[in-house]
Amino acid sequence: MRDRLLRWMPSLAWMGVIYALSAQPTLPSLPEPWLDVLIKKSAHALAYGLLAWLYLWALRGNGPASDRLCALSLALAVVYGATDEYHQSFVPGRTPRLLDVLVDGVGATLTMALERWRARARPPAPR
Repeated sequence: MRDRLLRWMPSLAWMGVIYALSAQPTLPSLPEPWLDVLIKKSAHALAYGLLAWLYLWALRGNGPASDRLCALSLALAVVYGATDEYHQSFVPGRTPRLLDVLVDGVGATLTMALERWRARARPPAPR
């Protein structure tokens, strides 16, 4: 039981990092608007891809990364992304955006797709 609880610590810590970043009133912008958007959206995708992977790591324990667990990890990451955007609606200078939730979902989806591909490409463990 203790090991199972400990496996959730990295995802909870990462959620805290995301929350803290979202609580910042304004984030610095780059002089080139297209580069600013590219970097911020890439950060969203990477942050939520990592969050989905951390959820998967916590959920699967020592077992395989099944389709069901990948789907659950993806759903949890998207729900957290949506609640994070809602949280931003209370932060002065921040605006919640549906596009950010979609980008979060893309990052989580790509990460879970890579995880499933990796799991299928790995030869089965000897018995």
